[in-house]
Amino acid sequence: MLTNKKILNFWLPLSATWIMMSVEGPFLTALIARLPEPVYNLAAYGVAFAIALILESPVINMMSASTALAKDAESYVRLRTFIILISLAATFFLTVVVIPPIFDFLTMDLIKLPERVSHLTHLGVVLLIPWPGAIGIRRFYHGVLIRNNQTRKVAYGTAIRMISMATAALFFYNVVNVHGIILGAASLTVAVCSEAIATRFMAKKVIKKVLATPAVEIPMTQKEITKFYTPLALTAFISLGVHPIVTFFIGQSRMAVESLAVLPVLNGLVFIFRSFGLSFQEAAIALLDNKADYIKLRNFAIGIGVITVSTLGIVSLTPIADIWLQTVAGLSDSLAQFSRTPLILYTIFPATTVAISFQRALLVATKNTNPVSMASILEVTGITTVMLGLIYYADFIGVSAAIIAYTIGRTIAMLYLSKSSKQAANKYL
Repeated sequence: MLTNKKILNFWLPLSATWIMMSVEGPFLTALIARLPEPVYNLAAYGVAFAIALILESPVINMMSASTALAKDAESYVRLRTFIILISLAATFFLTVVVIPPIFDFLTMDLIKLPERVSHLTHLGVVLLIPWPGAIGIRRFYHGVLIRNNQTRKVAYGTAIRMISMATAALFFYNVVNVHGIILGAASLTVAVCSEAIATRFMAKKVIKKVLATPAVEIPMTQKEITKFYTPLALTAFISLGVHPIVTFFIGQSRMAVESLAVLPVLNGLVFIFRSFGLSFQEAAIALLDNKADYIKLRNFAIGIGVITVSTLGIVSLTPIADIWLQTVAGLSDSLAQFSRTPLILYTIFPATTVAISFQRALLVATKNTNPVSMASILEVTGITTVMLGLIYYADFIGVSAAIIAYTIGRTIAMLYLSKSSKQAANKYL
């Protein structure tokens, strides 16, 4: 019988994994903020990261897919082939994007970045080319480990990632005289490649076990895997694709450079609290089996939402915010003051992450992934519409408009998923 203790023991290593990754952003932006030209380099880091994320988006949900599908030898082999092909395709497209004429069109002509920010961003994206392949492979093996109750090994792999990232970043910071964007992008690449290699090594015994497991039911064909996974890939692509859109609108707003500079810092802090909800999705997929499990997991998710919002509220509404923004993140007094109101606006966002992660877990577990991508389309539509209104008609500061838009868009997606997730839940009730 599933208990809160069992859920906690299963979920904690996954939560630790996401928490470690959430520290990655603030750590790197803190170092970048202490190097020359911090505003330009922070802005470039945020844009480069957004571009890399959208182009690696097809592989992001592979962890959910392998958690749900990698049950036996045949399923494992077919899914592994599938992720290798997707990773190669994502790497190819990222390589095409960094061709100078294409990149200049995207960043200067379309997004309207200042020339200096565009140049620095290009350096960062070039260094992030290995990202899609490394992330696709490690997320595939993470799912295999989660399905076989080896969540601690997932956390161990992420610990190796963090050590590699910190070692590379401190090397660049203390030994080599480089731009902040190079420190950030190169450190991220070293980190994910190290984690991918370590995860494959740690999954060796589990892979052997899976390859020795005969199929209980007819394995999904490549066509069926594609049908199952396409909505998940589209969801990640659409969700992450909104970041360049938001960057475009911020570039047209009041205090555009300041907004671009502080947004990755705020995203890094809020991601720490969002990580608890993000890590719960795979745990719910793996543990969901019957009515009692559903009720326990639902109540556990509600608890996560309440705790994360309350804790972030304590940070954003007290002097702790100044300590984080100035002492930890290394922002100047003016940028820290500029960040206070946007941070307060961000306070409730972690609760929406918990809610939509549980909704998606229900749909993936019941192999009904189509509503997930439609919800993302509605979310991006909502974000774009709100940004359009706030920037061009209400004359909002860019970063504040972005956070309001993110929250409204996510709420629209949750409302859309409520019906299909309830239908999925009924299969367990």
